[in-house]
Amino acid sequence: MTHRIVIVGGGAGGLELATRLGRTLGKKGKARITLIDANLTHIWKPLLHEVAAGSLNSSADELNYVAQAKWNHFEFQMGRMSGLERESKCVHLAASYDEHGVELVPARTLSYDTLVIAVGSTTNDFGTKGAAEHCIFLDTREQAERFHRLLLSHYMRAHASEGHQSTINMAIVGAGATGVELAAELHHAARELAAYGLNGIKPENVHITLIEAGPRVLPALPERISQPVHQTLNDLGVTVLTDAAVSEVTSEGLHTKDGNFVPAKLKVWAAGIRAPSFLNEIDGLETNRINQLQVLPTLQTTRDENIFAFGDCAACPQPDSDRNVPPRAQAAHQQASLLAKSIARRLDGEELAPYRYRDYGSLISLSTFSAVGNLMGNLTGNVMLEGWLARMFYVSLYRMHQIALYGVARTGLMMVGDKLSTSTVPRLKLH
Repeated sequence: MTHRIVIVGGGAGGLELATRLGRTLGKKGKARITLIDANLTHIWKPLLHEVAAGSLNSSADELNYVAQAKWNHFEFQMGRMSGLERESKCVHLAASYDEHGVELVPARTLSYDTLVIAVGSTTNDFGTKGAAEHCIFLDTREQAERFHRLLLSHYMRAHASEGHQSTINMAIVGAGATGVELAAELHHAARELAAYGLNGIKPENVHITLIEAGPRVLPALPERISQPVHQTLNDLGVTVLTDAAVSEVTSEGLHTKDGNFVPAKLKVWAAGIRAPSFLNEIDGLETNRINQLQVLPTLQTTRDENIFAFGDCAACPQPDSDRNVPPRAQAAHQQASLLAKSIARRLDGEELAPYRYRDYGSLISLSTFSAVGNLMGNLTGNVMLEGWLARMFYVSLYRMHQIALYGVARTGLMMVGDKLSTSTVPRLKLH
């Protein structure tokens, strides 16, 4: 019987893994690969802040799972994982419904021989009062597009009030990569919207506040990166509050634990992550306090060798360290590459290699204004980058993801198409 590999989660890691396995095991008939995701299309999660600001048209950059499956010899099933039976090796999928409550796909069960869980992470609001009710999270394309629609509605109302100048207050909780990059993109969007004639809100009347509970922006990255980023944000007019933990969120703004109030009609929560709650000790698998599945260095779960987990939803130990692999796109990419080889080795009865995280550096894009980062490697050492060169390396990260999915030739054609379309479409999504 053909070995059945089920991958749950079509994010960057899960989709890359399904594509790699399809091109090898699936094409040769050595395994039947099925990818499961709750959506029909994929967009690279690190780009969601650009979708929210309108700098990226998600419809133009999305990938269709059904087409990708056909081109790369795997199957796609639309659904959301709702349960697991390890003894019988079955995954339960919940029914899918449209916006009117009409059932699109019924609940069902899929069997597996090897199961890979790559469901990513969601925003962690740490139980902050009012955060879930009044903030927008940027976990999905739908959430990012909702924020963009709200932003445009403010501009359209102001534009309809001729002669009246309005202001808009926006707050972002969390000065990690997402929060910092979103702040810069929103400043860029304010300039672009004014350039298109929506002058009811002038760029100088757009007030963006970035709130960080820690002592500096980008707390997970070296201070030599956070300092120039902080300075650039100040130069753009973004108000940066550090050592300011949010205690409550209301419809009018945010209260901090030190007694300050930040007025804001549009609020984004971009601080902290956790794995989806349904993973918490699912059918006896070991999880940590943020619902991540505990895995061995081989990325197999600690209590079931037939179940692998990787990416943000997995707590993978780093050798010679008391810390886990950080939840970063480069880690998921590395793990997907290793798992594609490991699963093939497992089918041949060979020993699996352990995963060792390699930090190739970090790059932060501040829209069109700047980019800052460092590259790490055996040949380059630790090199600090700023400006145009850093921006080019930042863009190359997305191109590497596209190459993993489409191949070099098709990615090249897509780059040409992107270049040609710049003269025929608005620089900002206006709908």
